[in-house]
Parts: sequence; C-alpha cells; structure tokens
Amino acid sequence: MLAWSLFAAYLVGTAWLGWLGFRRTTGFGSFAVGDRDMNPVVVGIILAASVSSASTFIINPGFIYVDGFSAYFHFVIAVAISFITMLAVLSFRFRRIGAEHGALTIPDWIGKRFGSRKFALFFSILNLLSFAFVVLLVGGISIVMQSLLGISNTAALLITLTFVTGYVFIGGTYAHVLTNMLQGSLMIIVTLLVLASCVWVAYQQPGSTIDALRAIDANLVAPVNENGKLFNNVFSIYVSGFVVGAILVCQPHILTKALYVKDDRAVKRYLIVFAIVFILFQLLGTVGFFAHLTVPDEAMLDAASGQFRQDLVMTMYLKAIFPEAMFTFVSIVLLAAAMSTLDGLLVSISTITANDLVLNVIGQRRREVLSDEQQMAFALKVSHVVLIVIAVAAFLINLQPPKLLGIFGQTGVYGLTAATAVPLLLGVSFRRVPTSLAWMGAIAALVIHFGLFFNGESLFPHSKLTFSNPGVTAAIAAMITIPTTALFAAYINRGRKSS
Repeated sequence: MLAWSLFAAYLVGTAWLGWLGFRRTTGFGSFAVGDRDMNPVVVGIILAASVSSASTFIINPGFIYVDGFSAYFHFVIAVAISFITMLAVLSFRFRRIGAEHGALTIPDWIGKRFGSRKFALFFSILNLLSFAFVVLLVGGISIVMQSLLGISNTAALLITLTFVTGYVFIGGTYAHVLTNMLQGSLMIIVTLLVLASCVWVAYQQPGSTIDALRAIDANLVAPVNENGKLFNNVFSIYVSGFVVGAILVCQPHILTKALYVKDDRAVKRYLIVFAIVFILFQLLGTVGFFAHLTVPDEAMLDAASGQFRQDLVMTMYLKAIFPEAMFTFVSIVLLAAAMSTLDGLLVSISTITANDLVLNVIGQRRREVLSDEQQMAFALKVSHVVLIVIAVAAFLINLQPPKLLGIFGQTGVYGLTAATAVPLLLGVSFRRVPTSLAWMGAIAALVIHFGLFFNGESLFPHSKLTFSNPGVTAAIAAMITIPTTALFAAYINRGRKSS
C-alpha cells in the first residue's frame, strides 16, 4: 500500500510538471530546446540526471558485482574523468556554432556546420540506434517496478511507456526539464542515503572491506580480473573506459544541453554543477562491491528461469539493507532516475526524426512550398507520431527482454557515439573540414565497431580482446578514426594557411 501511495504521488507530481511544460511549449523550437536561456544550475542538474539513468542506478552495479574493480574502474573512474573532460572541450564551441545556425539537434548541427543536408539525414537515421538505449531504460524500470509494486512485466511496461510518453508528448523539452529537476533532486538525496549505507556496511565488517571481498574472490579487488567476462585485460578496463567515457558525450540528449543556455559564462556554470552531481551519481557503482557482503547469490536468481540476473543486484541490495519504508522510497527514486533519461531520449529521438529525417526526406521542393511556421507545425505533429511508434516498439521488445540489458543498450549507443564523435570533434576543432573527410570517418567508425562486435572473435581468434564488450569495439573504432581524420584536417588547414 505504501509503495502504491508513494508511486501515485510521484506520478501526480510529475504529471503536473509535464502540464506546466505543455503551457510553456509554443511550437516545435521550444519543444526541442526551450528558449535557449535556461538557468545553468538547472541545466547542470538535469544533465546529470539525464546521464545517470538506469545504467548508473540499476545496471552498472551488476557489472561491478560480477567483475569487481575491473568494471568499477571502467564504469566509474574512467568514464567520469573522460566524460567531464570531453563535455568541457565540446560544449563552448558547440553552443556558439549551434546558436549561430539555429541548430535544434546534433544532426541539425552537423548538417549546418558542414553545409550538407545529406549529412544531417545520415545522422538522423543513425540516431535511431538510440532506440537500443530506450529498450535498456524501459527494461530497467520494469525490473524495479515489478519488485516494488508486485505487478507483472506487461503491466510495468504499460504504466512506464504510457506515463513517460504522455508527458513528453504534451510538454517536450520543458516537461523534460521540469520533471528532471524533481527527479534529479530526489536522486541526489537517495544517492547520499545509499552511499551512507555502504559506509555503514563497511563499518560492520570485522576487518577491511577489501579483505572481505578478497576472501570471497580475489579477482574482485585485482587491478585486472583475468576471469572476468567483459573486463579482463588492460585495454577493456582502462583504455576503453576512458575512450568510451569521452565519446558518450556525443549522445543526442546530452551535448544538446549546451543549446539550452545563452552564453559561455552560463556554459561554464552548468558544467561545474554537472561535474559535482555527476561524480556523486557515478559513485553508486560502489554498491556492486557491498552487495557481495549483504546479499546471497541466490537472491539474484530470476524467479521464472532460475538463471542469475546481474540486473537485480541494486534492487536486492536495497531490499536487504533498508527497512521496507525506506526501500520503497529509494526504489521510487530509482524509477525516477531511469525516467529522467528516458524522457530526454524520447525528446531527442522524436525531435531528430521529425526535424532532420522527415523534413529532409520530403524534399526541397515541398519545403519551399511550406512556410517556416508550417514546417515547424508539421515537424511537431511528426514528433508526436514518432513518440507513439517508439513506445509501441519498446513495449514489444521488452515483453521478452534481452538477457543482458546493459550490453544490448550499449551496443547501439556506442556505435552511434563513435560515429558522431568524428564530425563533432572536427567541427569544433578546425575551421575548414572537407565534408567527405567527416563522412569517411563516421562510416569507418560504424564499420569497425559493428564489424568487430559481431565478427571480431572469428576475424582475430588469437586476440585477447573481449569483442563481446561493445566498449572495447567502440574504443577501437574511435581510436582509429578520430586521430586519423584529425591529422588530415590539421594538414588541410595548415596547407591553406601557408598558401
């Protein structure tokens, strides 16, 4: 009864904020990026909430539970450092160029920066890979909701997709911002509570936590877990962690936050706020260690199949460590954490599909017939249709969810970000960049990432690289394409200066 009461209160509060977002949405432009003059503190918090989603709060602790420090360094330390650094590198120039050209999305920015509608169209199609992450988020929400409310997977999916799609449908970016402020604030409170519980568990140990973990499995605290499934060598742990953390900034719902503010001073402020809150959220991966000390392995067995489900680690830890009332409150916030990213992704995917895919596909002649106002009205209608299609597709896939939601979501998103990183970095770093160079770099990144992920083990049977880890294949793709295209761009710019 308590769980349903708190959940209902959360739904009502979020729905009200979605309604406020609807009242502030005046057209497709405000649906996509608001009025470009938001409070940078607000933007910093909502960005941290958008980045730290079901992966951070629900999925990643499971990887750390399985692979120990190897996964912890990859997901927490390396990703936090490189993500913040890359965001700082890209945000200032990205905002200036975006504001100058009136860009609404990353494909829109790329198309206008390189003067190519076809390039924008290519990335609008590529953006559909973000759907894999939508599946991850919806699946993660369902896991928590089933445990919390005692409902079936089907019921959890229907509630989630109807509710989140509904308030994004009416309120767009403003609904995303207002609801994420509520969700982000709750996430900060719960993060502090969960981290405090880890300190309490450590205090209860007769010896050190490291010794207790080593007694369970020495690989849990080893710099390299040689028996790990996905993180078992220096490259998969350390190198790919930093590279992947950097390119993840190129997700469509992340870098566009720079377009929400009006100047470089505001960008600096939102980056500082984001860094503080983001690091706090990332530390939740620590739960993966302490679950070994508090939760028996059999608690992570799927009730239906009897198989081990690492996605259950966070939920089972919370159930073991907190009283029922506190567990209920924390679980509600876990749902909010996942929804905070889900709504941002829904806004970005629907906006990109409408603005950069559909408006480009209808052709230049049709665009000339329609006024700018008519085009934006048409794009808004299309974005609403896209939201419904995404919700239905996510529902159908999650009826029989992939075994490892984290890997399923990462595979598509990492491919998207590896390809997107090339034109973004070239676009902010060099004044003159041949569009063909950016094209080749983006396509090469896709081919390398997916080629190695699906065929790496057969192509390189004697390699010790874990090609089943999408972080490894995306890192290899980025490490080949970004430096190569940057060297060519530097040579071209130097040659033109000398001439």
